[in-house]
Amino acid sequence: MKERYKFICAVYLILIKENKVLLLKRANTGYEDGNYSLVAGHMDGNETIKQAMIREATEEAGIIIDENDIEIVAFLHRKTDPERFDIFLKCDKWSGEFTNMEPDKCSELSWFDINNLPSNIIPCVKKAIENYQNNIMFDNFGW
Repeated sequence: MKERYKFICAVYLILIKENKVLLLKRANTGYEDGNYSLVAGHMDGNETIKQAMIREATEEAGIIIDENDIEIVAFLHRKTDPERFDIFLKCDKWSGEFTNMEPDKCSELSWFDINNLPSNIIPCVKKAIENYQNNIMFDNFGW
C-alpha cells in the first residue's frame, strides 16, 4: 500500500500589545538566521494546535497563555521542500515576563509596530501577519 503524503505542521503566535507585535530574531539554527519571525515551532504530535502553541510560548518566550485566549487567525500552505502547513494564532493576554528562553536559537525578542515591520522579517511570516490584518484566513505561499 502506498504511504500517504504527510505535511510538516508548525504553529506561530501573533502576540499584540498597543498595536505592536512581538518578533524574535533567529540565530544559529541554519534557517533564516538574522531574520525576524514570531514565537513558533513544530507540532510534536499527540497535542492539539492550541496545546502546541501554549508549549512553544513557554519554551521560547517564558510566558503562559491560556487556551481560551487563543484564536486561530490564519493558515499558510507553504511550497518548500518538503511542503509545510503553517497555522497562525493570536493571543492578547498572557502572564509572566518575556524572557528569551532559547538564547542559542534567538538573539532578540522585540516589539515592532504591526504596520511597520522590519525589512528582515521572514517573508512568509510577513505575509501571514498581513493576511491576519486583512482578515484573510487561508493563503498559499511560494507556489
